[in-house]
Amino acid sequence: MKTRRKFLKQTSLYSAATLFMPQTSFSLSKNTSYGVQLYSFRDSMLENPKKTLEKIASLGFKEIESAGSSKGYYYGLTPTEMGKTCKALGMKITSGHVHLDDKFEQTMEDAVATGQEYLICSSMPSDGQTIDNYKHVAEQFNIAGEACKKLGLKFGYHNHEYEFESENGQVLYDVLMDNTESDLVHMELDLGWVVVAGKDPIDYFKKYSGRFPLWHLKDMNMEEKVSTEFGKGALNIEQMLKNKELSGVKHIYIEQEEYANTPFMSMKFNMSYLKNI
Repeated sequence: MKTRRKFLKQTSLYSAATLFMPQTSFSLSKNTSYGVQLYSFRDSMLENPKKTLEKIASLGFKEIESAGSSKGYYYGLTPTEMGKTCKALGMKITSGHVHLDDKFEQTMEDAVATGQEYLICSSMPSDGQTIDNYKHVAEQFNIAGEACKKLGLKFGYHNHEYEFESENGQVLYDVLMDNTESDLVHMELDLGWVVVAGKDPIDYFKKYSGRFPLWHLKDMNMEEKVSTEFGKGALNIEQMLKNKELSGVKHIYIEQEEYANTPFMSMKFNMSYLKNI
């Protein structure tokens, strides 16, 4: 399984972000319930998933998005255990990062057992930074979306930065957007990786209005091309939140992959930051 760090190493060109740093003003977050991507707590989740979920709940999170691990998508817990554990803590597992592979049928069944709403493909299922490959992938996504829909699930895709490369003047991510059915493929826009790619997320909110029901809200250190605490990087978080309605977002998952100290300290800082904008 390719990790986010591997994707980062594979990408050779990075453009400087054009977004301004955020300015604090009135509260944009008081009516927003934030979720968290469990990749942020990957080591702790592998060591003791239930205890880690308790600590996550204590930070004020209400929604959970799972990710792949060496112990599976639910960190050694059964799908049913995962759903019940979150519910007992006042949280809900609403989404999960998965692979579109030969085990996808079982992946869908497990997602139903957790009670989650979304299954998000976490990386491109086939290699090739070409228009033809992205059109082929779009077909796969439409088929997966139809299969999920039959089970009451919603299928989606999470971007990194490499999807914003171009071939013959066409941005590959745009090819993916233009060839997927909006009622079958629900995009999760990782705002941090969009900025790393030198693009403005708001341009995508405008071009594909309403097509991003899920976000990864992530600030990025543009010098090192790694995630950082909110307000310390290049993402204009306040401006993003002002454009929630335009994007169509329903679920905002905070994700941070690198830390100055611990993921829990960083997430506590991030939640405090959001309360003050």
